Amino acid sequence: MEGFVALYIFMLAAFTGYEIIGRVPTILHTPLMSGSNFIHGIVLVGAMVALGEADNLVEQIIGFVAVVLGAGNAVGGYVVTERMLEMFKSSKGKSQSKGEESA
Repeated sequence: MEGFVALYIFMLAAFTGYEIIGRVPTILHTPLMSGSNFIHGIVLVGAMVALGEADNLVEQIIGFVAVVLGAGNAVGGYVVTERMLEMFKSSKGKSQSKGEESA
């Protein structure tokens, strides 16, 4: 694949992603983040494949950095999603224990 074709595909994907994400209602952001974490996992696999195909030292360094950043992105996405889901959990257990203490 030539450089201009790859750049065209990247720009088209970026524009399409921006348009799709911009129209998502707020209530769907958490499930959407879970889906994007899956995509980050695929990016990580792609980075590992690219690292495996690296021939010289420069390509290996770039591949290693891509794997480290991809792993950090995937793990960070899951951590943020987990924290967001914690915000939606019921606080009945906390309020009942406080009510029992004051009674």
